[in-house]
Order: sequence, then structure tokens, then C-alpha cells
Amino acid sequence: MSTGPFLYDDGPEPLHTGAPQKRQWWVVLGLLGIVVVAVAMVFTLPLIKGSAEDQSSEVVDVFFQALAADDLETAHGLLCESERARLAPEQVAEEYVRDDGAAEIVSAVRDEDEGEAARRVTVRWSDGETSAVVVIPEEGAKVCGSAR
Repeated sequence: MSTGPFLYDDGPEPLHTGAPQKRQWWVVLGLLGIVVVAVAMVFTLPLIKGSAEDQSSEVVDVFFQALAADDLETAHGLLCESERARLAPEQVAEEYVRDDGAAEIVSAVRDEDEGEAARRVTVRWSDGETSAVVVIPEEGAKVCGSAR
């Protein structure tokens, strides 16, 4: 105990007078909350971003809209890394667009030939002919060549 003049007649009281209490349930609840949030994110992420087929169809639609609007930089940016290295922005339209360039997305399915994550997006042109475009996940869905 300390000695000396005190402001009050009593001596200083110990700060912690009660028995210590264990609060381990806060840790358990915190970890349980983290697990619940992680599981909820796994289930809601596809609802927010859409399925792989939806993303593939959307990127091909934006790609052909950019080419139709003569926005070559946007179209070139939607290509995968290997296609961007192979083609200059001016070459993209002649590689992917048919005569008049009016494209309609028909379907998007998994492309087993290109890999499990690749999607084959079928495009119908204004003349009735169809072609397919391969889309791969590469920092988002990217157009990566024509399918045969």
C-alpha cells in the first residue's frame, strides 16, 4: 500500500475488486458470425454477378456493340491477353465481325474443348448465319477467339 496524504480519509481502493469473469462466448459468437457471413457471400455472389453463361453473353454483347459503334479501344480491352497481343485495335473488327456487324446472342454453353471454365457463345448475324466466340475468365470474362 502507498503511504502519504490522501484527498479523502480512506486509502486508495483496488481497481478490480471482483472475481475475473471468462467471456469466451464472445469469441465463439464472433467466429460463428464470420462463418455465417462467408457462407452467405458464397450463395449471394452468383445472384449479384450472374452465372458464367450470363457474364459470357453480356461481355460478347458489349464487345459487338463496341465494334458496331466503332469503339475499337473498348472492344480491344474486352479481349483476353493472348488476343490483345495478337491483334491491334484496328484488326479486331475484321477478325470478329461479319459483313454488316449486326450480331444477336443466341446461347452460351460450357466449351469442353477450350477448358472447363471457358464458354462458347453462339452469335447469329443478320444474314442468318451463326458463329461462335470463346469466352474465358481472365480478370473477368474476356473474349478469346472464335470457336470452330
